[in-house]
Amino acid sequence: MQQPEPQSFDRVLSSMCTEPHPAAREAAERYLATNPGDPATYESIAALEARAVELLATVTDHPTPTDATGYVTSGGTEANVQAVRSARNRHDAGDVNVVVPESGHFSFHKAAELLDVELRTVPVDDEYRTRTDAVEAAVDETTALVVGVAGSTEYGRVDPIPALTRIAHDAGARMHVDAAWGGFVLPFTDADWSFADAPVDTLTIDPHKFGQAPVPAGGLLARDAAALDALAVDTPYLETRSQATLTGTRSGAGVAGAVAAMEALWREGYREAADRAAANAEWLAAALDERGYDVVDPELPLVAAAVPEPEFDALREAGWKVSRTASGELRVVCMPHVTREGLRRLVADLDQIRR
Repeated sequence: MQQPEPQSFDRVLSSMCTEPHPAAREAAERYLATNPGDPATYESIAALEARAVELLATVTDHPTPTDATGYVTSGGTEANVQAVRSARNRHDAGDVNVVVPESGHFSFHKAAELLDVELRTVPVDDEYRTRTDAVEAAVDETTALVVGVAGSTEYGRVDPIPALTRIAHDAGARMHVDAAWGGFVLPFTDADWSFADAPVDTLTIDPHKFGQAPVPAGGLLARDAAALDALAVDTPYLETRSQATLTGTRSGAGVAGAVAAMEALWREGYREAADRAAANAEWLAAALDERGYDVVDPELPLVAAAVPEPEFDALREAGWKVSRTASGELRVVCMPHVTREGLRRLVADLDQIRR
């Protein structure tokens, strides 16, 4: 049976993944069969993973990038689960809770179920950011982790990370930043989100999103080694005698691809991509606003607009891969593969639908 061609990205407007950089694609293929889960055996990919962590630490302004602790995960979900697991394992209380905004990724609900921790969900304000007063009311001595989002998946908002970090640490909890999508855009903004902006403990950032690495290539970073030490288990039959990752065997493709993408694009390549994406988001938001739709002002390159359900469904029927927020708005993510011409075609189709 002849395999179908991979789906074109031409009309994909809902995904936070994108086409990998050519160098990343080539590197991924070269290291496809290597296993960074056994670093003493696969030494070359282990060295590349160390380089990946250093590069991710540089992007996120870690105080000591060459000594940063972390690893290349399968994606943001694994990184977030591991951040919860680490905080739980380091906390003194037997029954612990994690405080997450309602804008938090659904991976935290998975983490709570898998790890048997209480998830305390707090509301956001009118600008879709975590309410610090609600977090202060939610934390107590059994809180192991407070989560802040840096680039929310529905509205592209950045939570008040420094304030949330103070609240977390005052309560004896750890602070985690989920910058899975925003991490490769935020360095080119004035947002406070990184290791340099607040003494956050762990951070999620995904090269396979705006970083233009192949899937799967997520990232978990920690301020100090203790966070990953809390995850380590013995691996008696491997050459490496312990393992802190959640998955065991992993393909080196994601690791090698992430390194290749970051070495090719950091810093100016990502700046140019972020600037193009921001301009595209602003153009689309203005075009939808001119047509009378209620549009959420885009702070990062993500546009949400109250498009009626029949019009949304017609866009889907026309082949556009668009999604809805929980409140039902049209949601468009201006990833590097999204072009101005593609957005013009989307708006033209919308105009035809409205007639």
